[in-house]
Order: sequence, then C-alpha cells, then structure tokens
Amino acid sequence: MIWVILSLAFWAGAWAANVRLSHSAMVQSRAGRLAVPALFGVTILVVWEGMVRGLGVPGVILPPPSAIAARFGAELPTLWADFRQTFVKGALSGYAIGCGAAFLTAIAIDRSPFLQRGLLPVGNFVAALPIVGIAPILVMWFGFDWQSKAAVVVVMVFFPVLVNTVAGLAASERMQRDLMATWGASYWQSLLKLRLPAAMPFVFNGLKIATTLALIGAIVAEFFGSPIVGMGFRITAEVGRLGLDMVWAEIAVAALAGSAFYGLVALIERRVTFWHPSQRV
Repeated sequence: MIWVILSLAFWAGAWAANVRLSHSAMVQSRAGRLAVPALFGVTILVVWEGMVRGLGVPGVILPPPSAIAARFGAELPTLWADFRQTFVKGALSGYAIGCGAAFLTAIAIDRSPFLQRGLLPVGNFVAALPIVGIAPILVMWFGFDWQSKAAVVVVMVFFPVLVNTVAGLAASERMQRDLMATWGASYWQSLLKLRLPAAMPFVFNGLKIATTLALIGAIVAEFFGSPIVGMGFRITAEVGRLGLDMVWAEIAVAALAGSAFYGLVALIERRVTFWHPSQRV
C-alpha cells in the first residue's frame, strides 16, 4: 500500500510543478517546452511503477517499468537486430519508395484531368482496405523477408501522401497562376517557382502522417510471416511465451523510433517551410 501512497503523492507534486511551469515565463523557452512533457512522462512511469507494485499486479499482465528497463538492457543486441530488420529495412525503404511514387503520381495527376477523375477515387478505395487483409497477400507475393514488409508500407503511405500533394498543388491562388501565365512561364516553371513551394505544407502533412503508418505497417506485416528477427515477430513470439517485459521493450523501441522519425520530418519541414505562418512561433 505504501507504493500506492507514494505514487499518488508524486503525481500530485508533479501535477503542481507542471501547472506552475506551464504558467511561468520559462515555458516560452525551448528548455521550458521540453521540461513540461518530460516531467509528465516521468510522472506516468513513476505512478505506473508504484501502482503495479502496490497493487501486486502480476508481471504477465502488466510488468513495472523497472522490469521493462532491465529486460531492455539485457536484450540490447536482440532489440537492435529487430530494429534494423523492421525499421531500417522494412519501414524506411517502403517509406522512401511509397512517398517518392506518390509525389511523382501527384504531378502526373496534376497534368492529366483524366487521371485526377479516375485514379483518385480508386486510391481512396484502396486506402480504405484493411491492412490485415492486404499484409498476408503481399507476404505471399514478395516472400517472408523485409521486401514484403516494404511492400505493405508502400501501400499504406502512398495514398495519404498522394492526396495531400494533389491538394497542395491546387493550393496556389488563381491570381498568382494568372500572373505566372502573363509572364509567359511554362507549366514546369510555374510548378517549380510557384506551385511546389505553395504545396510544401500539404506535402509535409502527408509525410508526417506516413511516418507513423510506415512503422505500423512494417510491424503488422511481420505478424503474417517473417524470418526469426523483427519487432512484429518478437512481439508475437514473446506473447506466446508470456514474456510481456520483452513485448513492452519492443513497444518502447518502436515508440522511440517512430517519435524520432516524426521529429526529423518535422524539423525538415521547419527548414523548408520557414515562411509559412504555421512555423512562426
């Protein structure tokens, strides 16, 4: 019971500190903006640890963070191998192929009204297909290694990036396009000088959505067949052996990788679209 009391006391103190920090001048600085979510995250971990220990929750149901951290440190080589297989080989390669193909297809659709009327409805239909139905088919087509996982990722990221890019290419104002035509600009000059820069906020919205979809797709695809390595394979195997601490360690790796990937794309967005009002903080 003492663990529960200490956890609740820590939670109350952290809550008060977060409220005080949120209303202080420090929150306007970069360190202050990082301190608030960091303190909130630490609070969740401490309360989680105290509640699990205080209430005697079995480890096969919910292991405490200390047990997960111990397993994380003991299994670093395995976690690294799983990370390389799932994220580097499967998710990143599929992300690059899918986003690149979506960008080129969006330009083709922008050039062709026929494709715009015919391909986009088909794309919306394919995007609505359940991943658990597509993944086993692609695994059978492309084999059990990372290539099939990359194929699943391509299907998942292609249409969000495509739809956002097509919308972005139409975002420039009519007066601006007429002015480019008055100056005698060709389609490609108008595209490179006006419409692509105006489309960048939309493009990066699609790219940021795709960062989370890529990792989810690669992990889910491994549930339907993979070599004896990978995050999805490890989660499936450890659940069967009731090794929930290893499952949570894999989840932690996936969460860290996904957050870092999203943050990297968001950082690139700030550098590319520094002129956009959304970046003026």
